[in-house]
Amino acid sequence: MSKFTCKSYANNLIDQLANRDWQEVELLAEKLKVLISEGHSLYICGNGGSAGNAQHLANDFLYGVSPNKGNAIRVEALSANASVITCLGNDIGYDQIFSRQLEVKGNKGDILLVLTGSGNSGNIINAITSAKSLGMYTTGILGYAGGKAKELLDLPIHFSINDMQISEDMQLVVGHMIMRLLCDED
Repeated sequence: MSKFTCKSYANNLIDQLANRDWQEVELLAEKLKVLISEGHSLYICGNGGSAGNAQHLANDFLYGVSPNKGNAIRVEALSANASVITCLGNDIGYDQIFSRQLEVKGNKGDILLVLTGSGNSGNIINAITSAKSLGMYTTGILGYAGGKAKELLDLPIHFSINDMQISEDMQLVVGHMIMRLLCDED
């Protein structure tokens, strides 16, 4: 393994940005426009840094998309409520912390957005499975090889990079692109 340098990190990030067809991101923005117009909800989940990114993007989609208008996204980061997470983790298992919330809150026509480096976390896979059983559209921003999630999602946005930090960077880049696609149109 080579020694970390800021230059190599920047070059890997630039490579992910420069060598990408952004059509999937534009498609997701179109799906979210329909979600807004039909009054459905977006649920975002992830673990660790991706959980933090879920909360960040929930903020951007709620307020940043339309700060002065009423057409913001009805959105919730499933990782945001520590009491719910620890209760579900303790009582029914950490692998159910997102799927159980979806089973209670989710509806047909809603969208699940998963943020994951590996695409293999049990709670992410269970969330996708639960969302699909409810008739929700599923999408995700994935790193590494995409894992099991890549095969399960309706719209995987996959960045083939074996670097967790760049994977998490791309989650925010894509989220910010979507926010701009939605808000700059108003």
